[in-house]
Amino acid sequence: MNAPASIGHNCGPPIAKLTARQKLANKLLASAARNIMLRGGSRSGKTFILCRAIIQRAINAPNSRHVIFRFRFNHAKTSVWADTLPKVLKLCFPTLRVRFDKTDFYIELPNGSQIWIAGLDDKERVEKILGQEYATLYFNESSQIPWGSVETAMSRLAQKCDLAPEIAAATGKTHLALKAYFDCNPPSKLHWSYQLFRAKLKPGTKEALPNPDDYAEMKVNPSDNAENLPAEYFDVLASMSAAKRLRFEAGEWASEVNGALWALEDRTAPDGKRIPGIDSTRVAEHPKMRRIVVAVDPSGTKGDGGGDDIGIVVAGLGEDGRGYVLEDGTCQLSPEGWGRRAVELYDKWGADRIVGERNFGGDMVRFTVATADRRAAFKEVSASRGKHIRAEPISALYEQEKVSHVGVFPDLEDQMCNFTASGYIGDSSPDRADALVWALTELMLNSRLTRFDVL
Repeated sequence: MNAPASIGHNCGPPIAKLTARQKLANKLLASAARNIMLRGGSRSGKTFILCRAIIQRAINAPNSRHVIFRFRFNHAKTSVWADTLPKVLKLCFPTLRVRFDKTDFYIELPNGSQIWIAGLDDKERVEKILGQEYATLYFNESSQIPWGSVETAMSRLAQKCDLAPEIAAATGKTHLALKAYFDCNPPSKLHWSYQLFRAKLKPGTKEALPNPDDYAEMKVNPSDNAENLPAEYFDVLASMSAAKRLRFEAGEWASEVNGALWALEDRTAPDGKRIPGIDSTRVAEHPKMRRIVVAVDPSGTKGDGGGDDIGIVVAGLGEDGRGYVLEDGTCQLSPEGWGRRAVELYDKWGADRIVGERNFGGDMVRFTVATADRRAAFKEVSASRGKHIRAEPISALYEQEKVSHVGVFPDLEDQMCNFTASGYIGDSSPDRADALVWALTELMLNSRLTRFDVL
């Protein structure tokens, strides 16, 4: 049954003037698809329209719960909590009186519905939030969110909510449909967002989605929001590189990062030579290992969401002389937490040593590992060259088909494929990829097997 013309998104009242493109996005958000992504350039109004949709859903279903995720909790507070949500409430729902809980960071509507704000990097807060069920999940700036974090959060999309009587009467429905919303400035086609919403494949395994119609996406660009932007902003976009304009102005996924040191699929060099991709040598099992190391790329974070992740990668040298990437244990924890994680992986894999970059206070990494377990064999390495320069010889090993990934590591591989000879062009820091480079350098480029440096 179609809603009457006087009823807006999800059968709520028509409030505020939307752009033509936002009106189309609004229809998509209220469609039968359960998972919906708005992708496009920057300042295109994606976050605004999605926050508006969530507030309307909260109005339509009393006592319903909804959550807006970003990767970093600090970013969620400064952008969504302090800026977009108040703006949407003022412009679209001026008569709605909501309560802002500044301790737990949620807003509560008069009908008892709640909209929570969360960062997926904040372990303690995420555990508290994921202790509840929700009717709507919204992953804001999802290009920055690892796929594993999305999968974990999706397990809580399970709240069954009755619609308000007037909404039920207008639609002929009794319950609020469960929805997962996403937005992003599209990264490369290697990212899980492209695999899920455009290729209609499960990220990592690349299996076909069982219900592809449940996944819908739409492009919304700055030009679609021109009436709300200063003309000078388009001069800023025009001054960007072609790759940045493709992402932040045109809102398109890049088919391949120019000059990337790695790619998933095989490539052809200018001389016609085949350059094997990561997929070409991927294996399900590894042979017996001669050596295994756990590599740590520290970030200096306190584990409070204010810094980059701590890259932790386990790799081994097989008896066949080839390198094998065994596990990505990257985390966002305090020094005590990531030191314990590194030692746990060291014990799990029976590793020969932990390799850690000398950074953020000299002996901090050595001390952190020693605090977790003084028996762990440790080697300190020092970065005298830039990340992309250190990555090039490891990239060459992949081209020579001397390295295999045992399984699929979507977030690690996305970072690898955004490494170029000129530097890293992905979001945030290449913490996972940098840890991989340290691990394989230790296993395959350091020719002499020196004695263990036992703490």
